[in-house]
Amino acid sequence: MTSPQEPAIHTPPVRRFKDPDYVEVASTLAALRERIDTLDGQIVELLAQRALCVRDATRFKRDAFQVAAPARQAEVFARVRALAAQHEATFPGLSDIVESTYRTLVAGYIAGEDTFFHDTELITP
Repeated sequence: MTSPQEPAIHTPPVRRFKDPDYVEVASTLAALRERIDTLDGQIVELLAQRALCVRDATRFKRDAFQVAAPARQAEVFARVRALAAQHEATFPGLSDIVESTYRTLVAGYIAGEDTFFHDTELITP
């Protein structure tokens, strides 16, 4: 039977994995959510650092094609997919999730970089 309410966060689990080798990450949903919130903060900080690198990369681009850099995009998607594949045993489908996330992320960064590109000028020798 399902319930239309959120799960209790300070009580023990109500389900267990059938795999006897499964290792629990936390004893309550509250502890898991706290850990997730901490990870989210770290992820956002890393994304902000990545954004600064993307912004600075604008200085090395001559035109809109170079801003989009489709070959580089393909490299990034393949690299992060391979990194995620290393975790497929514990979370099947992670490669698809990571690639999809990065496709959205990169599209946003490119849009931002395009804006920054228009705020730069060509250096003449």
